[in-house]
Amino acid sequence: MAAALLKCGEGRVWLDPASQEELEDAVTRQDVRSAIKAGVIRAKPIPGVSRGRARKVAAERAKGRHAGPGTRKGSPHSRVSRKERWMHRIRAQRKLLSELRSGKKITPGVYREFYRRAKGGMFRSRAHLLLNLKLAGHTVEAPR
Repeated sequence: MAAALLKCGEGRVWLDPASQEELEDAVTRQDVRSAIKAGVIRAKPIPGVSRGRARKVAAERAKGRHAGPGTRKGSPHSRVSRKERWMHRIRAQRKLLSELRSGKKITPGVYREFYRRAKGGMFRSRAHLLLNLKLAGHTVEAPR
């Protein structure tokens, strides 16, 4: 009867062990209602799985933790595709070249030559591109 009044299952009904005699007298629905109002009968909370630990790990992952070799599954290409890695690299190199050209550090001809080389995949990174510019006899510093 208490489960029906509390709109929960029988397993979730909590009866106060100290008020046992009072509960034995409760026969009618009205008696049970008054016991509920008095706090002698209560519905236990619905059990759930805490997300606290999951939130903590997620916050640590956001900082870059828990990403070591033991965590990784799949090849490097499955984590960041070849195309995506190429896009990051080529965009950085092209941006560097355009900054050098607009800052008059290199001539448009040198820009065009190194743009083509970058497109051909000659440079591993911006640093590699700058090194090749220096080796070609152009005095350039990386723009900040």
